[in-house]
Amino acid sequence: MGISGAQQHRHRLRLFLSPPRRISKTPFPLLNITLTLASLLFLFPAVAGDLYSLVYKGCANQTLSGNGAAYVQPLAALSSALTARAASAKFYKTTTTSSAGGGRPLFGLFQCRGDLPPSDCSACVGRVLLMWTSLCGTTAAAARVQLNGCYALYQSSGFPQVSGTQMLYKTCGSGRGGGGFEVKRDTAFAQLQSGIAGGQGFYATSYASVYAMAQCEGDLSAGDCSECVAQAVQKSEVECGAAASGQVYLDKCYISYNYYANGVPHGDNSSGGGGQTEKTVAIVVGGAAGVGFLVICLLFARSVLKKRDDY
Repeated sequence: MGISGAQQHRHRLRLFLSPPRRISKTPFPLLNITLTLASLLFLFPAVAGDLYSLVYKGCANQTLSGNGAAYVQPLAALSSALTARAASAKFYKTTTTSSAGGGRPLFGLFQCRGDLPPSDCSACVGRVLLMWTSLCGTTAAAARVQLNGCYALYQSSGFPQVSGTQMLYKTCGSGRGGGGFEVKRDTAFAQLQSGIAGGQGFYATSYASVYAMAQCEGDLSAGDCSECVAQAVQKSEVECGAAASGQVYLDKCYISYNYYANGVPHGDNSSGGGGQTEKTVAIVVGGAAGVGFLVICLLFARSVLKKRDDY
C-alpha cells in the first residue's frame, strides 16, 4: 500500500524534530551546560568589584637598623601570623621580635572591610601582605598598604605615632552630583554617623541616590569610632565639596560615598565600582536564567514529541 503525501510529510517532520536515538537517551550535555553556567556565578566573589585594587601605600622614610637585615625573619613571621588569622577574623594585631642582635620588635595588623565574607578577607589579606616589601622595599621602618577590601600595616618599635584622626589619603570623583545632591549626601552622612554609633565598627547606608560606608579600626571603642567617622565626614565635605564620589582615609577609620544618577544599585556594598559589579552579576544571572528557561522549553518539547511518537 502506498504512503500518502500527508503521511510522508509527517514522517519527514518527525525525523527533523527528533534527535538521533543515542542523543535522546543521553540528555547529559544539556545538564552539563546548565551546571557550567551556574558554576560561573560562584567565580564572581573572587573577582567581584575591585577588592584587591590598590588605593594607596604609605612607606616610611626612616629605615630599619642594619639596613633591615635583622628584620627579614621577624617580618616574615609577622606576615605568617597575620595570614593565619585572616580566615577567622576581620581584624587582628600582633607583635614579633627579632632574634638577631639590635632588632626591635615589629608591630603589625590587618583590617578587612566589615561586609567581606571570610574567604574574601583571607584572600585580600594574603595579597596586601605581599605588597609591604614589593611597594616599600625591605628596609622601611613602617609600611601601610590599603586595598579596597582590606589594609595591613607594620612598624618597628619606637616609630613616631600620629593622631587617629590624621588624614592619610583622600580621593574625590571628577564628576558632580545631580540636583539636590549635597542635601542627599548630607542625609546619607547623618545616617552613617548614627549607624556607626551602634558600636559594630562598620556601617553602610543609602539615601536617595547616595551610598555611604564607614569602617573603623577593629579595636577602636564605639565613642572613638564615632568621633573618627565624624571627622572623616567633615574632611570629606571640605575636601571633596560637590564631587559625586569620594573616599577619605584617616589613621583609625575611613569613609566612602558614591552618587548614582539612576539610583543606588541593590546590594551595593563596596567602595569604588560596587555598583558596576552588581550590574555585571545581574547580567550574568539574567543570561543564565534565560538559557535555563530555553533548556527547559527544549526538554518539554522533546517530551511532547516522544509522547506523540508513542501513540
